[in-house]
Amino acid sequence: MHAIGWRGRMGRAGRALVIGSAIALAAAGAGRAGEPIRVMSWNIRYGTAADGDNAWPHRREWLAETVTRHQPHLLGTQETLAFQRDELLGLLHRYEAAGVGRDDGRERGEMAAIFFRSDRFEKLAGGDFWLSPTPGEVGSRGWDAALPRIATWVKLADKADRDAAPVLFVNTHFDHRGAEARRESARLLRRWIGEQGAGCRVIVTGDFNAGEGSAPWEALFAIDDDGPSPLVDAFRVAVPERGAAGPEGTFTGFLAANTDGERIDWIGCSRGFRVVAAGIDRTQREGRTPSDHAAVTAEVE
Repeated sequence: MHAIGWRGRMGRAGRALVIGSAIALAAAGAGRAGEPIRVMSWNIRYGTAADGDNAWPHRREWLAETVTRHQPHLLGTQETLAFQRDELLGLLHRYEAAGVGRDDGRERGEMAAIFFRSDRFEKLAGGDFWLSPTPGEVGSRGWDAALPRIATWVKLADKADRDAAPVLFVNTHFDHRGAEARRESARLLRRWIGEQGAGCRVIVTGDFNAGEGSAPWEALFAIDDDGPSPLVDAFRVAVPERGAAGPEGTFTGFLAANTDGERIDWIGCSRGFRVVAAGIDRTQREGRTPSDHAAVTAEVE
């Protein structure tokens, strides 16, 4: 197997802001040894969309409040523009961020931005790669994709357990039109994890624009010619019977009643983790949701 080209960054690049009320400070203590890792994935809807009453300025604080309520140690976001990343950093407590624009590898275009709690994790390394046959080529578009697509990753040391293997956290957003691109992106991601995840515990988040049992889901989680996948679908491990915990649709279009579609937002984790819990956040106000996707959550240890 040939090595997959990718761009990496070493060091502790990122930023951390310490703000918030006394209540938030009390709730945001460093992780304790043995405490599960709380993970959240959320397509936050790009901030320049002409969404009227659902436009970003009207829901920014609500979305940040929802994140704060869940207190994720790891948060993967999709469709995040640079100003949204910066505004969320100003609203969240004790997070650092990583991610670049998919168009130029800097600030232009949507990001698969990662946020991680700096009181729980220390960044060891990080980088980005594009979902294409040339993943190290900035802005490259793969197969039948309508747009360039990117994955962002960080390798993290767990301050709550210095003897534990590092956590490799990868966040991505698959193409919304190209069926071949989604399938090949999943295969690329699985190969990349196999190459780069040696010696690590792996967590993957993303908007995959495909449901459970689809070709991308199978490519990421099912047995293939090389054997079992290194990853499991955290939600399906926690809820073995489909529908047992209620409707599983994660694209809402800002309408809380829209729950009957496919679960297109996933959290995957390596088989060494134990999945403690997983869920779909159904936050709403007067029938509306803080983004056009529901957030998905998991706790692993």
